[in-house]
Amino acid sequence: MTEPARVWVVLPTYNEADNLGRIVPEIRSRLPESRRILIVDDDSPDGTGGIADRLASESDEVEVLHRERKEGLGPAYLAGFRRALAAGAQLIVEMDADFSHDPECLPRLLEASEQADLVLGSRYVAGGGVADWGAVRRLISRGGSVYARLMLGVRVRDLTGGFKVFDRRVLEAIDLDSIRSRGYAFQVETTYRALKQGFRVIEVPIVFSERTEGSSKMSRAIFAEAVWRVPGMRLRRRWLRAGDG
Repeated sequence: MTEPARVWVVLPTYNEADNLGRIVPEIRSRLPESRRILIVDDDSPDGTGGIADRLASESDEVEVLHRERKEGLGPAYLAGFRRALAAGAQLIVEMDADFSHDPECLPRLLEASEQADLVLGSRYVAGGGVADWGAVRRLISRGGSVYARLMLGVRVRDLTGGFKVFDRRVLEAIDLDSIRSRGYAFQVETTYRALKQGFRVIEVPIVFSERTEGSSKMSRAIFAEAVWRVPGMRLRRRWLRAGDG
């Protein structure tokens, strides 16, 4: 009987036809032998789903999860996490499909996972940074992380980043079914829940690069969701503790 792949990379896609065929080989070349890449496509109208199917037909290490409609980053990741956990994954990686998260960083993040339960690729620790961003976007991004850190009372520098390695125990413990965040608030919420469950979280410096192909998924609605959901995360924990009493 074939042993289940130890490392799964969950790669959500929506209109990534210009990037997917290039990034999947890059990811595969930097993973250990026990690996699998799960492409979660939200019914992309640009043909991304077809490219994903072709990649899966060419390699047993690639799998595709087709979703019926675009629901946001959070639901796509949750679907991918559930599939990876059910298949026996021990480490689950989340990253973008547009090369903003450099596949070359994967070995460093996976190595760090030997010392932590959740590894964050961080733009805002020493050695990290962003490339090709203007001053306004830099301010919004860093300000968002500072806002989340202060509201939640945690020390993690890059709460909004989406390049992560989870030990399966983290995802099993943080109650995936109750997560409602859809955009970048999802990144904040999963890390916050891991911290509050007592898991060890460490940050590894990365340089985030602006995509060169396709268009950004950032929107005012995503930004607004993060603003109002973050305080609710802390309040919800207070309500739960009160109910336990």
